[in-house]
Amino acid sequence: MADVQAVSDDTFQREVLQAGTPVLIDFWAPWCGPCRAIGPIVEELAGEYNGRLKVVKMNVDDNPRTPAQFGVRGIPNLILFKNGEVKEQIVGAVPKSHLTKAIDRVV
Repeated sequence: MADVQAVSDDTFQREVLQAGTPVLIDFWAPWCGPCRAIGPIVEELAGEYNGRLKVVKMNVDDNPRTPAQFGVRGIPNLILFKNGEVKEQIVGAVPKSHLTKAIDRVV
């Protein structure tokens, strides 16, 4: 199973925009119930797409710059990046099938 790495405003450029593989970033906060609900799904996806997709999380309370840069107003908010560009953005706790369809379009 692949680990879901935590990223910050300071590491976002290197870990997400300059990544050699597509990246799914989960913008979340510890107090967010829907974020906690979707967390295990995000971890499952990290394992299922290991080697083809990098999966990271960013706490929006601790890292306000990056969410603001990408217009994140509600969480959970998942964004798929490929070659440093936003390819898909999913807002809210959605079913796993919704996420896999979005990932398959990018990976």
